[in-house]
Amino acid sequence: MNTSTATTHDIARALAQTHAGMLAGEPRTDDLSTQDQAAGWDLEHAGVLHACRQLGFLEHDAQCVAGAWRQQTLRTGHFSMADWPIEPQDFGISTRTRDKAFAPCPRNLGLYAVLPDAQWVGRMAQAGVQTLQLRFKSEDPDAIRQQVRLAVQAVRGTDSLLFINDHWQIAIEEGAYGVHLGQEDMQDASLEQLRLAGLRLGLSTHGYAEMLRADAASPSYLALGAIFPTTLKRMATAPQGLSRLKAYAALMRYHPLVAIGGIDEERMPAVMQSGVGSIAVVRAITGANHPEQTAKGLKHLIENLQKTAPRSKTA
Repeated sequence: MNTSTATTHDIARALAQTHAGMLAGEPRTDDLSTQDQAAGWDLEHAGVLHACRQLGFLEHDAQCVAGAWRQQTLRTGHFSMADWPIEPQDFGISTRTRDKAFAPCPRNLGLYAVLPDAQWVGRMAQAGVQTLQLRFKSEDPDAIRQQVRLAVQAVRGTDSLLFINDHWQIAIEEGAYGVHLGQEDMQDASLEQLRLAGLRLGLSTHGYAEMLRADAASPSYLALGAIFPTTLKRMATAPQGLSRLKAYAALMRYHPLVAIGGIDEERMPAVMQSGVGSIAVVRAITGANHPEQTAKGLKHLIENLQKTAPRSKTA
């Protein structure tokens, strides 16, 4: 397309068609290009912004992509409709080693089992699962502490790495390997206290705006999801799909990455081809007839897939 004679609507339509694999959720079909140009967007990048809306991106994510596309155009000297932005610098992300980064964890966290209690943690540690997360839900502080303590004890003497979901203060006190937090939990937790205690930190993300926010905290790893539909929890965002996952993994390639959400054995090969180093599962293990046997099979599958997966740049 000759963008010099195209309208913003033409660019948006063509770009949305070019990157149709990025579609997720409900597309917005209202034409806001006039308002966007009045707000300072040039014709091409107003088209990008509107195309992102047509592809179902939430507004804050659409703004991130359009802003990065504009930076990509400035950096390369030309507007390319085909090249979805994946360079950290275009999103304002620094790839330099940061003074206040969280302690590192392995780049490839392998099979990542999210488990409901300490008993499950012990079973999966004995089965050799590389990375475990205790996601224990309770309003009883004593029960929470007991579960965290038992889970920490359960992984001692094994090679499993244990992350505690949400309960960061107790995780520090009981000596866990790390903590996993959602976007909302980041507001309540003392990230500085966690960092100084030496715990690793994993953060959930569900799109560009959340990835940029998480990156600013310099965590040990990022979780990207939900990739496919899941019934485990109500998600505020639509399933992201493989095309978005590949773009996310390329952008955040300097972090260890965990894909999560509706991933079963059949979907694992395609997910590992995106460039992530780990796949998180819940019901694939806890709902299995033979959990230990299933876990061992999934662990070996991911290890074999990693041998042929794309090699990402490292920090």
